[in-house]
Amino acid sequence: MRKMEKREGKALGETRKLKYGILSTSSITPRLIDAVRDSSDSEVASLASRSLEKAREKADLWKVPKAYGSYEELLADREIDVVYISMVNSLHYRYARLALEAGHHVLCEKPFTLSEGESRELFALAREKGLFIMEAEKVVFLPVMGELKSLLRAGVLGKVTMADFSSSFDPGYNTWFFDALRGGGPLYGNAIYSLQLLTYLFDSAVLDARGLCTRSETGVEDQFVLSILLENGLLAANKTSVRSQTCHTAYLYGEKGYVEIPSYWKAREAVIHFADGASRRISYPCPHELVYEVEHVSECIRKGLCESPVMTEEMTVSAISVLNKIREGFPA
Repeated sequence: MRKMEKREGKALGETRKLKYGILSTSSITPRLIDAVRDSSDSEVASLASRSLEKAREKADLWKVPKAYGSYEELLADREIDVVYISMVNSLHYRYARLALEAGHHVLCEKPFTLSEGESRELFALAREKGLFIMEAEKVVFLPVMGELKSLLRAGVLGKVTMADFSSSFDPGYNTWFFDALRGGGPLYGNAIYSLQLLTYLFDSAVLDARGLCTRSETGVEDQFVLSILLENGLLAANKTSVRSQTCHTAYLYGEKGYVEIPSYWKAREAVIHFADGASRRISYPCPHELVYEVEHVSECIRKGLCESPVMTEEMTVSAISVLNKIREGFPA
């Protein structure tokens, strides 16, 4: 757990709320805004788009006080404590670096960057400047997953040896989604959930991963099937498609039964099915599941940390390393 060595950003009062500045008006932005407003320690102060007209339109719609017509203008705002980055994947590294250089803490959407080297650079820069930085990976902060991890550690299913993940979605609202140069495709945005969730639940890194895919007209994968092996011997599969509808569920299989997790990337519940036919439901209903990672960010910043003890640098770097290896291994 790394603490801040020096804070080049604006000093934070003990009682005032953390002010968020949001780079981009992407589809996830209103969900983050709702989560920040549901949190106890943060507020949204401003947002930026590539045009002032678009920024003002969205700021009015989402009731955000300030709008900027460029990302750089928002980064120059000294009232901002945390910059949330949600633009296209290929721009994450550039604007996370600019945000740190401007003295802001950073919450950056997944995939954090598109290379191990870029990710390492950002964490190193955050430590140098005494700032907090984290990849926005909501799945590891969901209360369902926290309770499930405790139960699995206690041996409720015995040894868990296999897992299966499936998801599908319509990418039509993202015009950049099938552009490889902008980091498009479902691999980076969706396989990362299963990789990081497995690491979190079982405290075990990925030992090997490989897969097959079909491709869109632009050459970017439009569906894939992955095989994943953890260091602890757990074998997992991930099936993701933007062409067909899947069951949107994760299953964890153990010696004494299995766990069913509907919509695992935003899970509000999980059901443990025991071999004798009994079951146990874990349930944490909430309107905005991103609130848990927002609360975690606030806690880390208040404690003076540069890195999350949950969503760590190693988890972030390992995930992009594995995803790049998988993509490079896809047959042409």
